[in-house]
Amino acid sequence: MNLADLKNLDINNVGAWPLPMKGLAFALMFCAVLGLGYWFELQGQLPELDHARQQEKDLKEVFKQKAAKAANLEAYKQQLEEMKQSFGAMLRQLPNKTQVADLLVDISQTGLASGLEFELFKPEAEIPMDFYSELPITIRVKGRYHDFGAFVSGVAALPRIVTIHDISIKSVDKDSTSRLVMDLTAKTYRYLEEEGVK
Repeated sequence: MNLADLKNLDINNVGAWPLPMKGLAFALMFCAVLGLGYWFELQGQLPELDHARQQEKDLKEVFKQKAAKAANLEAYKQQLEEMKQSFGAMLRQLPNKTQVADLLVDISQTGLASGLEFELFKPEAEIPMDFYSELPITIRVKGRYHDFGAFVSGVAALPRIVTIHDISIKSVDKDSTSRLVMDLTAKTYRYLEEEGVK
């Protein structure tokens, strides 16, 4: 087949074309249909496919996390139960309204037993928080350094929760280093019963 034969091909009578030309025409039309199909149909769906693949990856990760939690569910339940018991034990260490006065006496007795001389022991106003309230006590005591340590240790050993804040230690006078003054704020906490929580 030569170039003159290609010029003589009748476009209206494709059935009369030689077999190689029919095969070539069929291959060109097949490629054109595939190209047009890709351009109009598949090209718009490729971003959706990428999005679906990313979504599948994210969902697999979520599934792995949830499967790990489900596998450890019994351990989480046990840990939650331990936390509830621990929280209940801590709540029992918080004084109620009737026990606050006894706690104040315990703090002052601890200071006296440590050999300290109280210059100021002033309970401040209650500061309400979420489910508890803070009861700050401003304290100024005189004594020796080791007596201060015994006092803080004694307060820490009390059956109720008391924390020490804003500690400041100074000498009584410039000539004496044995007598010191310690200013601090002791805070205890009271659990607010359900009716007291706003």
